[in-house]
Amino acid sequence: MKNLPKLDKQIPVEIVGAGYYLPERILTNADLEKMVDTDHNWITERTGIHERRIASPEMATSDLAILAAKSALENAKMEAEEIDLIICGTITPDMQYPSTACFIQKGIGARNAFAFDVSAACTGFIYALSTAYMYLSNDYIKTALVIGAEKLSSVTDYEDRNTCVLFGDGAGAVILKRTENEGYGLIDFILESDGRNVGWLEVPGGGSRNPASEETIDQRMHFTKMKGREVFKFAVTAMKRTTVRIAERNNLAAEDITWLIPHQANKRIIDAASQALGLDQSKIHYNIQKYGNMSAASTAVGLAEVIINNDLKKDDYLLLVAFGAGMTWGSALIKW
Repeated sequence: MKNLPKLDKQIPVEIVGAGYYLPERILTNADLEKMVDTDHNWITERTGIHERRIASPEMATSDLAILAAKSALENAKMEAEEIDLIICGTITPDMQYPSTACFIQKGIGARNAFAFDVSAACTGFIYALSTAYMYLSNDYIKTALVIGAEKLSSVTDYEDRNTCVLFGDGAGAVILKRTENEGYGLIDFILESDGRNVGWLEVPGGGSRNPASEETIDQRMHFTKMKGREVFKFAVTAMKRTTVRIAERNNLAAEDITWLIPHQANKRIIDAASQALGLDQSKIHYNIQKYGNMSAASTAVGLAEVIINNDLKKDDYLLLVAFGAGMTWGSALIKW
């Protein structure tokens, strides 16, 4: 992948509000023991997950996102009519079309915005964040609502013990705004992908390649399929590399990073990325034990939790990193 240049000579863009929503229902490892051939120790030793949140059958991805967006608007003390752009990172849209972002627009009453989805799997929130930044920093718009939202339970095969233990539902949101604070806010991104390995992690049924049919349903093609060993090896390398690269090209040492906010797919992968940077465990935001892997919502919820629950100070650095199906991976650096 070409090493794209750092962002510079752009209008500064800051986060002015954050929010998240997690469904009330908790699915524990003990619950899964009753559903498939697995046990709590096997799950925690391999993933670090103890439980995950599951949305009710009547809720769609946009419903989760709307609640997160309303929370972010309240946190920012803004009205929905002030939003110019809505981007939703998701791989579990309400339907093939229209976009989930348009459902969100309707749900919050953001009548002055334009809206679309970004599909980059677990890296989707970082891709969406960078896309919104480009509109804002080039003076095209003034405000943007960026969301990572997933209802992964809708594409999880609860007969497959290797994947059903991993995934949960949730949504996180941030509001971005142009600012005069030069050198602060979103200051750098690294975005990468490698389409040679598209078959490692996929939902093969339901699109134009394998339209819904009796055969696709019988073969359970509308559920997540994963080559776990390959994905794990790839993720360790990708997360380590992008974490180190974005820190090095911004001349940051481990002690300069206030919070590492990684995608929550596997605790061993997170630990490998933090060790490559030489980062103390106390600086890593973990929520995998409570929520599992929420795909695009993982880094979105993590970022919102850090902003809301911590007393961030001027000059604090937040580093987001993720990888996902595609394969995609990337990082984002924020200076508070």
